[in-house]
Amino acid sequence: MEDAITLRHYAAPRYWPTWLGMVTMRLMAALPLAWQLRLGRWMGLLSLRVAPRRRRIADTNLRLCFPHLNSGQRRHLLREHFAALGIGMFETAAAWWAPDAALRGRVEIVGLEHLEQASASGKGIILLTGHFTCLELGARFITWHLDFHAMYRPHKNPLYEALMRRCREQQSRLPPLPRDELRATLRALRQGRAIWYAPDQNYGGTQSVFVPFFGIPTLTITATARLAQLGEALVLPYWPQRLADGRYRVIIQPPLSDFPSGEAQADARRINALLEDAIRQAPEQYLWVHRRFKTRPPGEPRIY
Repeated sequence: MEDAITLRHYAAPRYWPTWLGMVTMRLMAALPLAWQLRLGRWMGLLSLRVAPRRRRIADTNLRLCFPHLNSGQRRHLLREHFAALGIGMFETAAAWWAPDAALRGRVEIVGLEHLEQASASGKGIILLTGHFTCLELGARFITWHLDFHAMYRPHKNPLYEALMRRCREQQSRLPPLPRDELRATLRALRQGRAIWYAPDQNYGGTQSVFVPFFGIPTLTITATARLAQLGEALVLPYWPQRLADGRYRVIIQPPLSDFPSGEAQADARRINALLEDAIRQAPEQYLWVHRRFKTRPPGEPRIY
């Protein structure tokens, strides 16, 4: 473990819960797959009962994005989403600590030729994805075929951030990059390296536009197009998904053509449309507990 992650630096009592959580996650990664799925589902359904605020946010998001569902169908989807959140804790643990041998037979990668061709081009690559519950494990599967920098939002808990960076760098073999380090990101892209990027959260700020997401005007950052242009990079969408039998599928799509288009709203709308299509394949596995619609266009009422 790197020098920054030592008990000497993080021995204060306020860090003990984080250490305990990380030790627990490491033990979780060693459990048999059937136990991980069963325990994860149980923990997720428990959180459905004990986390009313997150439950309300997720229910609101599902009501807005899937208005065609009746109340019974929406309750079922909400329940399955929280089950997926619980399983996602075990998937994150597996992504960080499970040996390759335990994971190799659990995934089908569709479209690997797109990744190989993009890598052979010598250009930088933006691995574009979304915040799915198996996000970390999906990224681990990509690391078997390509080294990359993972872009991330800095965490308020410095120990958790240090441990997260350590685990991610061990797998991706390149250091993670905070999302506000634009120069380092562009340098990596121009040198032909890849970055992992999930732009589907509400970051606020001026570099965002309102475009539809499931038919709702949604504040969406325009950084994907800017990074592709300034970094002279290919944008390669990919989507991870847990299947009904506990195995996984990662779908890698061809690099986006004619991107960026030069029109920020059109590019952001295109990214949201791609994400929508991927979500519909397994809607319970998207991160609905995030307040995606917290910023509203002028004159519109608050949603949460």
